[in-house]
Amino acid sequence: MQVATLTSGASGLDPALAESLRNAWGGGDVVWLSPDRAAEFTLAVPPGDLAAIRRDIAGFGVDVNVQRREGRRKTVLLADMDSTMIGQECIDELADIAGVGAEVSAITARAMNGELDFEDALRARVALLEGLEESVIDRVWTERITMTPGGAALVATMRGNGAYCALVSGGFTAFTSRVAARLGFDEHRANALPAAAGRLTGEVAEPILGRDAKVAALREICARRGVELADAMAVGDGANDLGMLEVAGSGVALHAKPAVAERARLRIDHGDLTALLYLQGYSDDEFTLP
Repeated sequence: MQVATLTSGASGLDPALAESLRNAWGGGDVVWLSPDRAAEFTLAVPPGDLAAIRRDIAGFGVDVNVQRREGRRKTVLLADMDSTMIGQECIDELADIAGVGAEVSAITARAMNGELDFEDALRARVALLEGLEESVIDRVWTERITMTPGGAALVATMRGNGAYCALVSGGFTAFTSRVAARLGFDEHRANALPAAAGRLTGEVAEPILGRDAKVAALREICARRGVELADAMAVGDGANDLGMLEVAGSGVALHAKPAVAERARLRIDHGDLTALLYLQGYSDDEFTLP
């Protein structure tokens, strides 16, 4: 049995749209997981061209995803950080203060869309930060970093239901440590930014945590927890996340780059991180508030 999940952005979910899709696909009764925000219905047969359907309803600000109903609730969450659990790319914020923002942002955009090798692109961007005062990290954290809406509820609810949550980023431990603590992750992994005499050296510690390392982290955490990869949910937005999105039981592209969104099985283009709970069949009254 399949289930279609409809989740909305700021514009809300029109009940008429939910009923229209249910009727068109011959689905079961519409069940509301959140008033005006999320609904689901079962399907005996999945709809044909889901990409075309998504294009047709894009103007409504609604995401539609179809998956197997059984086994939706996951016991492991692996999450990217930059532009996923937080609203920024940390390296771009550091570069902006260093006066090389435009150059670094351009490299970031191409790397996240899969146009450049992630590891080489990271080395090139970090090299442009050579000599930047290490204290700028504190300034960026305090003044520029914001949590993505719904992130704390996602982590708290999954952990409250026995899941293990890991923040695995191609960014930097100086930020993942703080984001993990803020949102309640069980662990975090990222790259280290060496400094000497209070200034960044322009190097990134090797080996770099990139696409392959994220997949390895997913496999290792699932093995350690004694669960299958099918029991994991992964979420990210960039090309270096594609590996874990494809390997996890539920791989969710969140407001992702085009090259990533078109390859992900599940995608959220309009909603926030609570959409990942609705995809698992959680309703509002089952959320654990942080």
